[in-house]
Amino acid sequence: MFDLRYHVASLAAVFLALIIGILVGVGISGPVDNQKTKFLEEQVAKYQRQLDQNAAQSDSDALEQQAALAYINETYPVLVKDRLRGKQIAVVFVGDAKGGIHSQINRLFLDSDAQQLRLRALKVPIDVRQLNSTLKGQPAAVGLRGRQNVEALGRALGQELMLGGDTPLWDSLNAELVDIHEGANKAPADGVVVVRTADPQRGTTSRFLRGLYSGLGSVGVPAVGIEQTDAAHSATKAFAQAGLSSVDNVDTRVGRLATVLLLAGADVGQYGVKKSAEDGALPPWPTPTAEGG
Repeated sequence: MFDLRYHVASLAAVFLALIIGILVGVGISGPVDNQKTKFLEEQVAKYQRQLDQNAAQSDSDALEQQAALAYINETYPVLVKDRLRGKQIAVVFVGDAKGGIHSQINRLFLDSDAQQLRLRALKVPIDVRQLNSTLKGQPAAVGLRGRQNVEALGRALGQELMLGGDTPLWDSLNAELVDIHEGANKAPADGVVVVRTADPQRGTTSRFLRGLYSGLGSVGVPAVGIEQTDAAHSATKAFAQAGLSSVDNVDTRVGRLATVLLLAGADVGQYGVKKSAEDGALPPWPTPTAEGG
């Protein structure tokens, strides 16, 4: 016999269906004015809060989850369209930059109208002795040489990559650290996407990467570590420890939407479908702006 909680879930599914119809209709019918867009986003935000509350109270949340998945799949193009227009995003791979996850990044940039500012694919493990030799006599490297300072070196490199301008550390270490180099160093980044395709690292390389992640996330713009659902070795714990947001299912529309929302300024957190996604599938919906979000 169905109880009240089942009816709550059913009502949630019906509400979602209505939202799907509205938003998909908007996407098909063409542009809408800012006031209508603002209203739609307010309704989506209101529903998301209700869904979170209901899921915490109901044992019958499978129906809600199915409806939410349908909602994301159907409305994804409308929800991400132009959301990152004008944003210049850096991309950092730790390891190989080839493969499906690179395609997923290109897709979410295209969907949201973001631009890739620069891409760096880093070679790991690092050779600390070689890095120290290369940095010898470099004024920018004062206090950053030596095995004991490898985390500080990583942090300084992360900050340089995000802030742009003069980048003496990257200029010096490009040959030792970088496998793929796309885009110039000068312009500041509006955000960064980080991917670890290499196996988990140990020792000095692990400490170097911890510093790098921390530096990427320390300059006041969004920093998001991402991976695919079937990643052999999850990096989300390492991203979280360095203060980055993470998304563990960027190969899905839900994951790409979460990444876009984070790059647009949503609350820092760990999102996705795995146990490490402590903050749920999606960030809280951003508060609509006067211009319609």
